[in-house]
Amino acid sequence: RLRGYVRLWDNKRIHPHAKPRIVSEKTAVLTIDADHGLGLIVAPWAMKQAIKKAKKHGIGWVCVCNSSHFGIAAYHSMMALSHRLIGCAMTNASPLVAPTGSVERLLGTNPISVAIPARHQTPFVLDMATTVSANGKIERLKQSQQRIPTGWVQDAKGRPSEDAEAIAQGGALLPLGSDVLHSAYKGYGLGSWVDIFSGVLSGANYGPFVPPFVSYAKATSKTVGKGIGHCFGAFDPGAFRPIDDFLDHMDQWIALFLAAKPISKTHRVYIPGEPELEQQNHHLAKGIGLGKDVVVALQQLSHRFDLPMPPQIPANDA
Repeated sequence: RLRGYVRLWDNKRIHPHAKPRIVSEKTAVLTIDADHGLGLIVAPWAMKQAIKKAKKHGIGWVCVCNSSHFGIAAYHSMMALSHRLIGCAMTNASPLVAPTGSVERLLGTNPISVAIPARHQTPFVLDMATTVSANGKIERLKQSQQRIPTGWVQDAKGRPSEDAEAIAQGGALLPLGSDVLHSAYKGYGLGSWVDIFSGVLSGANYGPFVPPFVSYAKATSKTVGKGIGHCFGAFDPGAFRPIDDFLDHMDQWIALFLAAKPISKTHRVYIPGEPELEQQNHHLAKGIGLGKDVVVALQQLSHRFDLPMPPQIPANDA
């Protein structure tokens, strides 16, 4: 994403010296104006405020307006785990998603993440787009010149498409469910909820007015709020019941689902967050492979800003 952030900075859509500030506060809730700052910086600070509220009041909700792309939703929700709190994070995003039955792009992939602590078991960590696929997966398929599965996107006329270029050519991502027969209105509803909590509630832009992150989507000249919006929550399970009982029962809940009978010997049942943890451990042990396009982008940025490349990455494009 680094080149995308630099592009936003070039277009004066990110303020590198932003000074986020609290603009509204009442007991367990507050709203932050991110001052056009980088979401990667503003979001952790906002989550810390939610955690602080939850420790004092049992619950904390924080909305953010005037922000930008905030990275991985689970990174923020998981900040609550070390405090034995439940964390929640969501954001609206580039309007690339058509509401069920429409050809117009009005919503983003609008991810939701919830992180729930346990005593000994791996924490429950849900991080999901409210679309069939996150846009990043389609970008990777496009880079490798692969077709995409039917049901992920539609073309500009609303027809199912397997072309990874369909979105850049005026098509749209589809909500969870893909079509009416498979309950796409549920994904549409979830994405709308995130948009309202992140945009309407915070005072940020919402719907088609959200400033896009992707280079091929043009920003609308009309605005209804400030920047991109986020919403964060933190909850103290100990405010609802004894914390030890909660943690023990979460362990039992997780163990129950991990022991669920699989459909075949080649399958196993995961809990949300477990595959990502396995991938993280793999990367920590083996490193992270970078595609050529990413390496080239880093080389270009290295040259532009006269910054040395990390020793693990070639300094010159071979």
